[in-house]
Amino acid sequence: MTAKTFYQDSYQKTLTTTITAIQGDKVEFEATIFYPLGGGQPGDQGTLTANGSSIQIIDTRKGDTPESISHQLASSEHQLKVGDEVTLELDWDRRYKHMRMHTCMHLLGSLIPVPVTGGSVGAEKSRLDFDIGDNQLDKEDLTIRLNELIQTGTDLTLESITDEELDENPGLVRTMSVQPPRGAGTIRMVRIGDIDYQPCGGTHLKNTSEIGPVRVSKIENKGKRNRRVNLVFDA
Repeated sequence: MTAKTFYQDSYQKTLTTTITAIQGDKVEFEATIFYPLGGGQPGDQGTLTANGSSIQIIDTRKGDTPESISHQLASSEHQLKVGDEVTLELDWDRRYKHMRMHTCMHLLGSLIPVPVTGGSVGAEKSRLDFDIGDNQLDKEDLTIRLNELIQTGTDLTLESITDEELDENPGLVRTMSVQPPRGAGTIRMVRIGDIDYQPCGGTHLKNTSEIGPVRVSKIENKGKRNRRVNLVFDA
């Protein structure tokens, strides 16, 4: 089991921890600040420093066992061993862009009240796919309203509900392609004031104002009912 320090503080950039497992170029730690690929958000990158040497971490994924997280190194040529104390450092610029984008995607979803069929968080560009039905979307209008929400400076809070409570409120799950994990007893919820409230396992900002100016760059037709809305930073 890997302690998910990134859930306690998504702004923590470094962490000293201990190696618990090694398999070639993949390493697990007692705790980590690196978010693993999931829910449309990429796995974190950064560096590992041990015994005076640094090694790049090029990807982070969920491990082979429940609750474990695997960190892929740039090379399997290393002298690391289980029990070594190491210092992890995030590629913070990349992670922070993911946090800004992910929070912004929740705001975008609040403006388009239809099911989400897919999505991808990126450092420079992100997208959400919507089962739009008979609704019409306008990128200039969405851009204006999205930036208005950002500028409200609304705080984000993390909450939780039980599996049973979610079953009683299925409308809280907006994304059709990704279902929140069940079985742990509680499900992590992200609330953005009275703007948005939904299950999410990603890393987020403390306040919407941190997102900065954004722009809906393109709306693509991906089928009779499906529309892809692309987001970019506008600064």
